[in-house]
Amino acid sequence: MEYQTLNNGLQIPKLGLGVFQIWNPQECQEIVEQALACGYRAIDTAAVYYNEAAVGQALRTSGVPRKEITLTSKLWLTDASYEGAKRAFARSTERLGTDYLDVFLIHQPYGDYFGAWRAMGELYQTGQVKAIGVSNFSAGRLTDLILAAKIPPAINQIELHPYRQAHLQRQAGELADVITEAWSPFHQGRDGIFQDLVLHKIAAAHQKTVAQVILRWQTQQGLITIPKSVHLERMQENLAIFDFRLSSAEMAAIAELDQVPDSNGPDESTELVQRLHQINPDQPRTD
Repeated sequence: MEYQTLNNGLQIPKLGLGVFQIWNPQECQEIVEQALACGYRAIDTAAVYYNEAAVGQALRTSGVPRKEITLTSKLWLTDASYEGAKRAFARSTERLGTDYLDVFLIHQPYGDYFGAWRAMGELYQTGQVKAIGVSNFSAGRLTDLILAAKIPPAINQIELHPYRQAHLQRQAGELADVITEAWSPFHQGRDGIFQDLVLHKIAAAHQKTVAQVILRWQTQQGLITIPKSVHLERMQENLAIFDFRLSSAEMAAIAELDQVPDSNGPDESTELVQRLHQINPDQPRTD
């Protein structure tokens, strides 16, 4: 495993397991237990993943000491306020069965996220959280928070893969050494990314899979990545990326695959924001 050092000095694994859309509690617990057993030491969940309790149970039954695991959770926009962030932290740690979080993120840049940030700063200063950051912040919103906040975010977790390389968001983070963390590193298999000829050629040269090339391309740049998988063999495959390096020519070839080089970040349409506001982590899923 390789590690990345955040702007507050905390070292965390460059590769972890994401558990988004693993809704079934028993399945989620089993997957996290398998991941920890095969060497993962970073787990990423969130209040609106509705599986924090299952993740916490897996951590307790895994036999891996809690101090060896980087555990991330996120507060939803319904808790985007000063008091809401304190409430979200208490709820998440109770469900996870832990008295601290390694990383606590604002999940979406809506609501009173400046108020939430003040509360998260207090949690960080008292040691209840080891690092605080954000998720899905555009280049502009991230820059605004960096310039306005006393404590800069340590992480911006965003969609990032070869077809969306997020250069402008990453450049904004450089103002305060904010590390970029990639969700959906495989673009959920869309747009034929696993059949991409450039990626296939590079994979063949290293006797690796396209998925492994994508993850190595990310980690080799100093990014953190959290691929999701529900299959043990793929979790093991994703972890086996630190025994090779891509050449500068291969890195440059992947850089040419970016389909939205001028993007400042995620969709912020009225319709999307309205849908996000309708999600409540305190209410059970209905689908």
